[in-house]
Amino acid sequence: MERSRLVFSGSGGQGVITAAIILAKAAVIFEGKSATQSQSYGAAARGGATRTDILIAESDILFPKVIQPNILVSLTQESYNKFSPILRPGGLLLMDSRYVTMEKKVAAHHVSLPMYDTVMEKIGKPIVFNICMLGTLIGLSELVKPESILKVLETTIPKDFMDMNKKALELGIEMGESQG
Repeated sequence: MERSRLVFSGSGGQGVITAAIILAKAAVIFEGKSATQSQSYGAAARGGATRTDILIAESDILFPKVIQPNILVSLTQESYNKFSPILRPGGLLLMDSRYVTMEKKVAAHHVSLPMYDTVMEKIGKPIVFNICMLGTLIGLSELVKPESILKVLETTIPKDFMDMNKKALELGIEMGESQG
């Protein structure tokens, strides 16, 4: 992997920005890669459109904005409609099947999985939806090792929530790997 350009998009409160920060930290701190992460919010911090850009590379990153991602994650219909046109042809489009319906064909590998529904069925708490999404992406792309994500989680979240996050990550990885 020379350079991965990612955009995570969804709605405020879904944790896409937190997931992006965890991914970037895992790449830099535990895998020795270069990474940047930037974000933008819609009119409302909670419920408004959210976008976060992540670049992960083996070499220096000179420009931190993603213009044409090779990986796009869309967790809401609004984010899918807004950002799917910028996806690089041949890229990966990961969508949550509960919230996103593919409306127009994008020249990319489409993966629509029940990430939210799986979290609610197996864990019962939507707060780890973002970690399940991150696990799914890692299962699909192997951007970083799952152990690196777990190490970041151990330093980021309270110990009481670690088991739930670990389970969400594992559920996501299983879903992602099942698509390969």
